[in-house]
Amino acid sequence: MPRASSPSTPATPGTPAIRETPALGGSRWNTFPSAGTTVTAREFLTATEPLLQGVIDDNTLTSADIAVLEGQIRSTLALGTRETSLPLRLGPDSASAARELGAQAETIGRELASWSTEGLERLLTDPVPLPAGPLVVRSHCYGHLLTPPAADLLLGRRGGPVTMQLYNEWLHQLVLLRDALLPFTNWQSVPLLITPTGLRHTEPARDAFLTELLVRQIRHTSIVAFARNVVTGTSGPAGYGFEAGGGTALPAVLDQPPLTAPRHLLTWRPDPSVGEAASYVAEVQDYYAAPRTLVEDLPPATTASGPLSARPVTAPVVDGTRTARIEVTHDGTTAHVDLGQALRGHRFAHRESPAAGDASGTADAWSALRAPGLVWTRSGDVTLDATGQDDLVVLALLGRLYPENLTLRPADHAADRSADRSAGRSAARTTADGTGPSRLAILVDPAQAH
Repeated sequence: MPRASSPSTPATPGTPAIRETPALGGSRWNTFPSAGTTVTAREFLTATEPLLQGVIDDNTLTSADIAVLEGQIRSTLALGTRETSLPLRLGPDSASAARELGAQAETIGRELASWSTEGLERLLTDPVPLPAGPLVVRSHCYGHLLTPPAADLLLGRRGGPVTMQLYNEWLHQLVLLRDALLPFTNWQSVPLLITPTGLRHTEPARDAFLTELLVRQIRHTSIVAFARNVVTGTSGPAGYGFEAGGGTALPAVLDQPPLTAPRHLLTWRPDPSVGEAASYVAEVQDYYAAPRTLVEDLPPATTASGPLSARPVTAPVVDGTRTARIEVTHDGTTAHVDLGQALRGHRFAHRESPAAGDASGTADAWSALRAPGLVWTRSGDVTLDATGQDDLVVLALLGRLYPENLTLRPADHAADRSADRSAGRSAARTTADGTGPSRLAILVDPAQAH
């Protein structure tokens, strides 16, 4: 982490000058290198503490003022407040991506607010040294509303332009931090790219990300694009995940049960072997155009499928992109399913379905996995039994089935008939005209069994 340092030592005759990191103070609140570096959320918040120290020093704050600033921080990072920095309105009919990102915002916001309050309390008794003198940082207004008590404290009783701009810069960096972390399940471990302007380099990508989140149903590729900018500072081909120096960012379902895993969030997975940046892309961009196989044309199962084994396999990087597959093996025979289509199927799949007795037929999971193209039916609801199978096998099956009218159902799920009928009419196309796909349901183990 950046540390305060003393001014450079003057060079004596005949001795080369010793270059040291410029001291904190004046207009400098950090010592981040111009080429950029990566830090975690906690480390970044610690690195912004000189700004808070400047507020404390300029405003002569005491422990009695902590509650006012804590209230301001929590109001800024919360949803639904007058002072919120993310005016995201959520309800039962909100898109699933908005609900997941909104829950992330609330969880991350509460934790960052707690860390910030701890930092304020510590700085009152253990101040950050500012060897280059008091901080005076110019920070333009970014529309973050203040609570009345905070406005009185920072602009009225003892505050003024210097205090307000120092606090404004710190608060804006905190908001940028919260937003940068939204795409990630393990947000505390994500390596954030930072520069001498902190996280301001993310602002253009953040604006595009939040605009889409607030005005339409945000696309998965837009979530990935913003996450990539946060980690690398650059853009790249649109995809369902990416890799950069030191790790990969792929959907969370790759190491969580498909029944309960987030549909839209990513998990950062450290991997020292990863070098160049690349986007993960689906083999078929338009799944409507993919070849299809009817369930009734699948070969009958000659023996019980039994447990199947699965593993992910990646292809080489070509022009900044790569594809990946799930390789499923049974009795010496292998089937391959595109990982991009499997993740697409997971995002589209409903999490409730009618009880098993409502299905008009069943199909063998292994036969479906070996079928060419995408498996579908127009002849009535069909259930595929994937109980006892590994989560990656279930994910592969999601990639082999046509993603419209696709559901995941736990084996012990006792569906409420009336609720399911009303949900089914809104979530699935009717098959009365014989043109739409009938329902395909995958029967899986309850999540707690994994």
